[in-house]
Amino acid sequence: MSHSTPAPSARSPLPATMRAAVCRRYGPPDVLGVEQVPVPRPGDTGVLVRVEATTVDRADSAARMGAPALARLAFGLRRPRNPVLGSAAAGVVAARGAGVEDLRVGDPVVGVTGTSFGAHAEYVVLARAGVTALPAGISPETAVALADGGLTALPFLRDHARLRRGRRVLVNGASGSVGSAAVQLAKHLGATVTGVCGTANTELVAGLGADEVIDRTTADFTRTAPHGAYDLVFDAVGTSGFARCRPLLKQGGAYLTPVPSPAVLLQTAWTARFGRHRAAVAFTGLRPAEARAADLAHLLALAAAGDMRPVIDSRYPLQQAVQAHRRVDTGHKTEVVVLTA
Repeated sequence: MSHSTPAPSARSPLPATMRAAVCRRYGPPDVLGVEQVPVPRPGDTGVLVRVEATTVDRADSAARMGAPALARLAFGLRRPRNPVLGSAAAGVVAARGAGVEDLRVGDPVVGVTGTSFGAHAEYVVLARAGVTALPAGISPETAVALADGGLTALPFLRDHARLRRGRRVLVNGASGSVGSAAVQLAKHLGATVTGVCGTANTELVAGLGADEVIDRTTADFTRTAPHGAYDLVFDAVGTSGFARCRPLLKQGGAYLTPVPSPAVLLQTAWTARFGRHRAAVAFTGLRPAEARAADLAHLLALAAAGDMRPVIDSRYPLQQAVQAHRRVDTGHKTEVVVLTA
């Protein structure tokens, strides 16, 4: 990354310190600062990756703000437990633990840290089980962009919705990182897809494969979409709600969202036992590292075959992490915000 710590060669020692975007207290983007911090060590089963690309997403923004308040039980009550945010990272192996025998220093890899964060830095430690080899022809930026939305959308559509050919799906927030991945994955699985997005992104969503695009600035899809039309409403941004979307669902249809709220948590519990429609929320970031790595390998294979392409909204060097967080906080980003080398 610009003005970066010199990268070690295969034989040179690792640097003692590195630059990282550090969040010492909760608040707006301005609480972030780029500092020199110790380079982490991989331990016996970890892989130290020299980061070439990472992402800034809504989870990073929420962790920085400590919102919602209940999330501080995981993030830290008074201040962030891990002051270096960021979960997806792509780069090259800089060091490996004694128990890691199938990777070498210099190998290109990508992986996700999960809730431990740490990727907004020049180096990050990933569990070996969560590391995937980076295929030839796939850039680090593309790899982290695939991870950013795809690792959420894929388990929702494949595992929770059990989506298959011939199903009808509506994706709300279809131009964001999760929504745009959902549009492409739903089409790959054989569904007919309606995407909901703002005026500026209607052509983008159509280009991703959506069969129909609804402009949310001119029509409220919960009022105008035909009743009983969809097997699945996937609310990637959590703005529509189960109650408003329920009339749009076929009998046995589901409303799924990755955005937790007290209402949807109650609806998930209730509809699991009663009713003709189902609401569900899932915390895909808590899945085992092995499962995330397998899904990431699948997403990379789709990208290599031309069946999936992430859309990068903007790129910032690590030194401009504050600006990257501001971009995410506007709520107007399209797809993925990347911190680049």
